[in-house]
Amino acid sequence: MAVVKEASQEDAHARGRWAGARPAAVVRREGRTVRRAARAAWRGPGRERDMVVQSLKAAAAALLAWLVARDWLGDPMALMAPWVALVLVQATVYSSLRRSVQQFTAICAGTLCASAAQALTHDTTASLALCVPVLMLLANWPRFGDQGVYGATTAVFTLATGSVSTAAVGHRLGQTALGAVIGVAVNALVLPPIHLRDVRENLAALAREAGEVLHDVAADLNREDWDPGAAAGWSHGSDRLERRLTSLHAARAWSRESLRLTNGVLRRLRRVPGPVPPEEEDERWARVTGHIRSLTRTLAVATDDNRAPAPPDTPVLRTYARLLDLIADRCRTEAGRLLHGGVAQPPDGEARAAMEELHGHVQEALREHAGREATRTTVLGSLLLQAENVWAEVVPGAVQEAGQRTE
Repeated sequence: MAVVKEASQEDAHARGRWAGARPAAVVRREGRTVRRAARAAWRGPGRERDMVVQSLKAAAAALLAWLVARDWLGDPMALMAPWVALVLVQATVYSSLRRSVQQFTAICAGTLCASAAQALTHDTTASLALCVPVLMLLANWPRFGDQGVYGATTAVFTLATGSVSTAAVGHRLGQTALGAVIGVAVNALVLPPIHLRDVRENLAALAREAGEVLHDVAADLNREDWDPGAAAGWSHGSDRLERRLTSLHAARAWSRESLRLTNGVLRRLRRVPGPVPPEEEDERWARVTGHIRSLTRTLAVATDDNRAPAPPDTPVLRTYARLLDLIADRCRTEAGRLLHGGVAQPPDGEARAAMEELHGHVQEALREHAGREATRTTVLGSLLLQAENVWAEVVPGAVQEAGQRTE
């Protein structure tokens, strides 16, 4: 069902991590995931509640189509209507309408092809051998999207039941159209899905996780024994940011699609969440993700004994770690603002002064390293550049002001 396709990239990676785990551990983890989702759906609006709503709407559409087809119309092909209605309650009204056209066309092709093959061969097995390969090839036509396979399954169903007469074909196509109309209508008129909240939640999560990665790096730099094992953790953190960024792009696409065909009266049928942050915010945090990726790669190279660059002195790294902590705190502040709305506020005077002081200390250490060892200077210069880049994104204009004050 389409609701399942809203699962985030993060869920897919989690399943990959659990592939080699023991069955009992996997069951426990899945149970915790289900409990968290149930609590989230109960607490208030969010992705989990949206999935519950869409699932119940799909079930209601199937039940309504069954009652109309069997009890009201008394059609012998009543099974087709609830089947089509069930799968057409999609994640957006636009996708419901688009897939209804694709599925109806595929079912028509399957029904007509099966009937023609039966009329030509007068044998069920021969008819299957004749039409199913053609329909499976046709299913790969991009115009059908992911609905093309319904042509082949309809042909199998038609031939297996022996209902290939003109009347049976008419009933099947009529019930398909009825199910499509009911599925699209239920999705459009009953709490039409509008995915604006997902963008805000993913954007805030990206900012929050950027702060967490920077805090983790800073904590390791403050230790005496950071090594390639710590570098692997930083790489995993930056990978997590990349996955979150991918989820954000997907949520933005769902948001744009969910607003299609839902203007005017349809949107008044459901209270729409507040406006989402502009797409410039996506670009800003994509740049932050790239800078953090570069920062962690530089540190990973510096920890590798087989590479020429060497890490800077421990006192300098600890100063740099405090700078990262302050930038990470700012990322978390931005995460709260993005989640709850509001205008960006500059950091308070104390935080700004501390950031500028630490920035100045690292710059001074860079000048000292330049007179002693080129490899350490290269690493420290790269680290400082990436910290400045992240700082400039989370506090626009801050680096320029800091540079002017230190001159």
